[in-house]
Amino acid sequence: MADILTPALGESVTEATIAKWTKKVGDPVKKDELLVELETDKVSLEVVSPADGVLGDIKAAEGDNVVPGTILGSVTEGASAAAPASAPAQAKAAPAAKAETKSAPAAAAPPAAPAAETAIDIMVPVMGESVAEGSVGKWVKKNGDTVKKDELLVEIETDKVAVEVSAPADGVLTIAADEGATVTPNQKIGSISGSGAAAAAPAAAAVAAPAPAAAPANTGSAQVSGAKNETLSPAVQRVVGENNLDPKAIAATGPKGNITKADAIAAIGQAAVSAPAAAAAPAAPRADQPREERVKMTRLRQTIARRLKESQNTAAQLTTFNEVDMTNVMALRAQYKDVFEKRHGVKLGFMSFFTKAVVAALHEIPAVNAEIDGTDIIYKNHYDIGVAVGTDKGLVVPVLRDADTLTLAGIEKGIGALGKAARDGALTMDQMQGGTFTITNGGTYGSLMSTPILNAPQSGILGMHNIVQRPMAINGEVKIRPMMYLALSYDHRIVDGKEAVTFLVRVKELLEDPARALLDL
Repeated sequence: MADILTPALGESVTEATIAKWTKKVGDPVKKDELLVELETDKVSLEVVSPADGVLGDIKAAEGDNVVPGTILGSVTEGASAAAPASAPAQAKAAPAAKAETKSAPAAAAPPAAPAAETAIDIMVPVMGESVAEGSVGKWVKKNGDTVKKDELLVEIETDKVAVEVSAPADGVLTIAADEGATVTPNQKIGSISGSGAAAAAPAAAAVAAPAPAAAPANTGSAQVSGAKNETLSPAVQRVVGENNLDPKAIAATGPKGNITKADAIAAIGQAAVSAPAAAAAPAAPRADQPREERVKMTRLRQTIARRLKESQNTAAQLTTFNEVDMTNVMALRAQYKDVFEKRHGVKLGFMSFFTKAVVAALHEIPAVNAEIDGTDIIYKNHYDIGVAVGTDKGLVVPVLRDADTLTLAGIEKGIGALGKAARDGALTMDQMQGGTFTITNGGTYGSLMSTPILNAPQSGILGMHNIVQRPMAINGEVKIRPMMYLALSYDHRIVDGKEAVTFLVRVKELLEDPARALLDL
């Protein structure tokens, strides 16, 4: 008997939904014949038969959520693909088979002998290219606890992302890797034993009747009562449980109408806004809190700290400042924001104007878009702009590829998609590597001025800041204008002061007269 397994779903994709089975239990199948279609929030995948034979059973029904490695069903190998054609002959032989069974009662009583307990290993999943190890986070369950299939057990923390590991079956948990232990992909960190694990293990029994396929397989996931029997993924269960959310009140945007993790996170803010003011509890008195609390840094935070310090120690960093009058950009946005959103389906923000201005300035001052490699300077003829995004786990810098080829709408859509993926923890390694220049916007948090640190090995980073109404001298008159301080940190080993100042002045000019950037002037 050959198991039908959920394949790897791609980097950052942790679960899929059963969209459609193309065969029924008992149907003959050929090796590599399409059996089931899976849907994720990114792509659709096809799962084919692992062998010639007959579809033995279906363990995951249409609409169920599954993770890589989940057993979807099984194929009884060696059964003739022409089984239906020989059905009459088999039917005639059935009485003889029944009589033979009656004459051999000893062979029909294996339950009398206790079977060896079956255990399913809990393995560290693949965590993305170039990620060779991670740390075991806090176990949600204790050793010996009874767990349900797909229930969240532990998170594996890497220097980029946190990967959730769920129970592969119902049963009893045995932990093999303690919290804080360093683990590698495909390493065993525990096991599930018991009746649920035995049921999930490959069986040597004969093909069951097709009746069980009529009922949805029990994935062990929480269900939304009264909402089309929808199941919640482990990641969504965790967000819902920790924030006391009502799943029925969450707007679902996932495949098959499923609630995604992003939907649940978005609902947290809505719940906070709708909560009555009286529900806000006062801060806990100091007497109820310890004077100090020691918490181990996550791998992501350790990596951020290490890379920033390495950047300071390696590059000759210097920062130059200027200020930009945002009057014309703000007027342009106010004039066209509605028609822009209607036409392109995305809001017109400031980042697209800044990205256009930066790319134009990089064309003129190529040293700011270059990097040092030993005694060589590598000049980049492509413009992949990193956009710093703050998340609850730390700062990440996804990369907008080939920004010089994008329109304002393309830039806004690209940045929006990267920001959402960052907040959802769905960024891939490829999306965070290879940038040539970075833009960071501290103004979203109210920063008036800062000196950003280079994102090594890049040679430049632009810091945007808060827009503040200030009195300015305009043609001999004092007028109130919306002003923003700009900061360019650069590597003085490769970028001279003249080039840095010229670059920043060019960005200022293109923002104060945005038509120049649009007309390539």
